[in-house]
Amino acid sequence: MSTKTRSKRAKRAGATPDGGKASPRVIRKYPNRRLYDTVESRYVTLADIRRLVTERVDFVVLDRKTQRDITRSILLQVIAEQEGGGESLMNRDFLSQVIRTYGSGLQDFVGRYLDESLQNFAKEQREFRERLKSVVGVDPVEVVTAAAQKNYQRWKSLQDEVFARLPRPWGRDDRDKDEGKDRD
Repeated sequence: MSTKTRSKRAKRAGATPDGGKASPRVIRKYPNRRLYDTVESRYVTLADIRRLVTERVDFVVLDRKTQRDITRSILLQVIAEQEGGGESLMNRDFLSQVIRTYGSGLQDFVGRYLDESLQNFAKEQREFRERLKSVVGVDPVEVVTAAAQKNYQRWKSLQDEVFARLPRPWGRDDRDKDEGKDRD
């Protein structure tokens, strides 16, 4: 891999080319409510922000006008978008309980408790995967991911083949047009 490619990947991941930790990636929110990624030099969506989170890229979202850090607000928008589409992670009762803790003496305690609970859950998942990998010899998540990717490629190939055999849009292909000319 070239130094230039390594530099580019490191910059996107929020690290220096030599493996050191760089400052967080900066996303700017403009008054028109659009988000601009200063590393990729392009506007991004909440789906792109979600991708950065899942890829564990360190970033900060700054309001362009005030330079105030609004990362938490944007992350809450990502959560709201995820909760609104499809199966939700947090049910109504859970959300109501969280809202009730705001302004109460329990707010700090509940926040720490939820944070530590999620950290412990993630730690236990990692440890379970490592134990399973040491027994079985492979990471089950990687195996499932590879199988899913292979199945997707097969499905995509089949879909391409089916679409290639179907008539063109509006139910007519070039042969139908040629036959229509012969009838006239």
